Amino acid sequence: MSTDITEIKMKRLDDHVHFQATSANGQSILMDGSPAIGGKNQGVRPMETLLMGVAGCSSIDVVLILKKMKQSIDDISVHVTAEKIKVDDHTEFRTINIHFDVKGDIKEKKLQQAIDMSTEKYCSVSKILEKSAEITTSYVLNGEITPF
Repeated sequence: MSTDITEIKMKRLDDHVHFQATSANGQSILMDGSPAIGGKNQGVRPMETLLMGVAGCSSIDVVLILKKMKQSIDDISVHVTAEKIKVDDHTEFRTINIHFDVKGDIKEKKLQQAIDMSTEKYCSVSKILEKSAEITTSYVLNGEITPF
């Protein structure tokens, strides 16, 4: 097992729960709490960043895997939905669905393989989240709905 250190810096932007998170390479996102705890909807919620992470991680994997399979991708978008549950004093995701909308000259079997390889093997974020949530996937290829 190799180790790789990742660093994120968090800076408070107001007098309550509005923050800017910045990565080691200088990219940043804004985070804010819900209005119920004094947030002002000026950034994404921390739990939403987890879903953004799984969408990004799996999208990158699927694109790279399809390219290695010599499939021609014209466009890809991902829609993630999740069900949250209260556990003791915190919230967890119970279910997460990662839905891919892919366009291009792609064989359906190759797309299904790429999605499976991402969620079951390569996507670090889904591997972390699967410890507490059931992760499912679905897709549309060139406008044809084909859940699996």
